[in-house]
Amino acid sequence: MDPRRRPGRLAVGLALVSLAVMAAGLAGCGSDGSGGEGGKLRVVTTVSPITSIAAGVIGDRAEITGIVPEGTNSHTFEPPPSAAAVLSRADLVLINGLKLEDPTRELAEQNAKDGAEIVELGTTVLPESRWIFDFSFPREEGKPNPHLWTDPLYAIKYAAVIRDTMVKRDPANQAAYEANYTAFEQNATALGDAIRKDQQTIPGGKRELLTYHDAYAYFARDYGWKVIGAIQPRNFEDPTPREVAALIDQIKREQVPTIFGSEVFPSKVLAQIGKETGARYEDTLRDDDLPGKPGDAEHSWLGLMRYDYRTMIHGLGGTTPALDALDVRDVAPDRATYPQ
Repeated sequence: MDPRRRPGRLAVGLALVSLAVMAAGLAGCGSDGSGGEGGKLRVVTTVSPITSIAAGVIGDRAEITGIVPEGTNSHTFEPPPSAAAVLSRADLVLINGLKLEDPTRELAEQNAKDGAEIVELGTTVLPESRWIFDFSFPREEGKPNPHLWTDPLYAIKYAAVIRDTMVKRDPANQAAYEANYTAFEQNATALGDAIRKDQQTIPGGKRELLTYHDAYAYFARDYGWKVIGAIQPRNFEDPTPREVAALIDQIKREQVPTIFGSEVFPSKVLAQIGKETGARYEDTLRDDDLPGKPGDAEHSWLGLMRYDYRTMIHGLGGTTPALDALDVRDVAPDRATYPQ
């Protein structure tokens, strides 16, 4: 099996078991509901990039637990019953919002303890006037594209909301949260600067993306790229034969050199489209699946974004010396729990 891939349903099943174990562990400490070990706040997150951003700001000053297994389709994720116990112990629940994790948000609301707070990061930082509706997220369905974390500018805004929320709830550690945020902001800004520098090496300035999973719309708007299409339909299944034929015509018309797939959504259809059009099929983008494993230097939001944008720029014929030189190590101790 390709080591870049997750083992699908088995991994999800094991992750759900791990949630049950985490819930049992939580029940064994701080049983009065006053917080985690040593009186620390308990923070629950959803997708791993948000978990990583939170860990970058919070460090070891709170207990952080993610509940969406890495490599899982977060759009269709249904939290298991064991997640209710984890959420019931949380002092703070950080979700993306923008209608991405509605089942998790509803479960958190149903099980929230007194004084708990649910913060929708994306909904907080993105005014409705700036929502993007597109290929996989049509306006008539009312759910905007939720993938703000793939844009370094919005990741910084997420971190600022986390900082402000933690300072409000845990003022004794204000200095640590502010220092961690500053370091995260500097690293995310360096990432954005490296992207802007390296994208200039793409021949002809053709910063055009044809992706499978539609995860880069906000990045494209802010960094001067063009998303010419997203292959994945709104129901997250493979495209129909008619859609495939239209895609083949588009790829030939646009002279697309590379189709960017997703390791979370493997597709034999895309591989066949690549063969019929001559476009290379790059199937390793990962919008919410951190590289490596917890504890690895690149297992971070910064490592994830560097990986994706190096892959894109190389796929379009460019080079990435600035991104290659980027330090992706965590700015604060990452003690978060990441379901695998």
